[in-house]
Amino acid sequence: MKHSDFHIGLEFLGTAGFRWRCTDVGTRTIVAIPLTHDDPNWYRGPPYVATEEVFDEHEMADCHLTEYDAIRAAIEEADTSGHPGFPHEVVTQMMRARLEGSSPSYPNKGVLRIDRRATDGEILHPYAARKSGKDWIVKLYLPFPRMFDEMPEHDFIALAIATADDVLARSKRDATEPQLTAGSHAPRTSSIQMDQVSCS
Repeated sequence: MKHSDFHIGLEFLGTAGFRWRCTDVGTRTIVAIPLTHDDPNWYRGPPYVATEEVFDEHEMADCHLTEYDAIRAAIEEADTSGHPGFPHEVVTQMMRARLEGSSPSYPNKGVLRIDRRATDGEILHPYAARKSGKDWIVKLYLPFPRMFDEMPEHDFIALAIATADDVLARSKRDATEPQLTAGSHAPRTSSIQMDQVSCS
C-alpha cells in the first residue's frame, strides 16, 4: 500500500497477517493500532488504550487491504523481483542469532529493518548485531552468493537503501560470474560461505 491509500479508520493487514486500524495520517507516515482484542474498549479513542505504532514507507509497502491482495502481491513479487529468497537453514541461523546472540540488547533496531546495497551492487540483508568494544557490528546475509558477512554499523548505515530495481539488477548479473571469495567486498569485515556456517 501507499501513503495515499490510508485514512483514519481504515482497517488493513500488516506483516504476518495481523489486522490494524489507522488512527492518524501524517505527511509521510501513518499511525495505527493492532486489532488483537475482542473487547471494543481497547479501540475507543483517541487517546487509545491499545498502543499506537508508526508505519513508515518501508512498512506501508508491506500492508494490504485484504488477504487476497496480500497473496497476489506475494506471488507477483516471487515472479518478478528476482530475489532468491532465504533457505530454511539460513532463516534458522538468523533467528537463532536474534534470539540467542547480542541482538536482544541492540539499541538501534531500525538498522535491522532495511536492506542496503553495497558499492559493488551486492544486496546486504541485516539480521542481528554484536558488540565489539564500544562499537556495534551488523551481521549480514547476502542472498545472491548465499554468504554470511559482517560490517561495522557506521559503514552499513552509510550505504544506499536497496530498492526493488537494485535487487532486479543484481539478479540479472551474468550467471557465469565467479563465486565470491572471502575479503572481496570492502569494507565488510568477513565473508563466510553459507555451507561453512553451522546452524547447531
